[in-house]
Amino acid sequence: MKPFKRADRVGGLIQETLSDILRKKIKDPRLDMTVITGVEMSADLKNARIFFSTSAGSEDRQKEVAAGFQSAMGYIRRTLARELELRYMPTLKFYYDTSFDYGAHIDNVLKKIED
Repeated sequence: MKPFKRADRVGGLIQETLSDILRKKIKDPRLDMTVITGVEMSADLKNARIFFSTSAGSEDRQKEVAAGFQSAMGYIRRTLARELELRYMPTLKFYYDTSFDYGAHIDNVLKKIED
């Protein structure tokens, strides 16, 4: 069994904690129905790429959610720092996760092939 790197463990912890923060503490309507799908940490734990998905994947909705995260960035960083107790709080950058859209596209292509 391959041991996990520390960056993977910290990324999982950030994902879990951030999901709780979104669900319980942030009241911004722009972030409703938003899910954290993954976190990639740099090896030195200084940067975190946070991937999110939203129920309506339109480009306008993606920009709305990104603006919501930008607006709540200070609160998110403070809350994560308090709950995780890391030596350094990583820089957070939010990205829309296109994997669900790509999966839906592939599903549509396969259905067209069947017909």
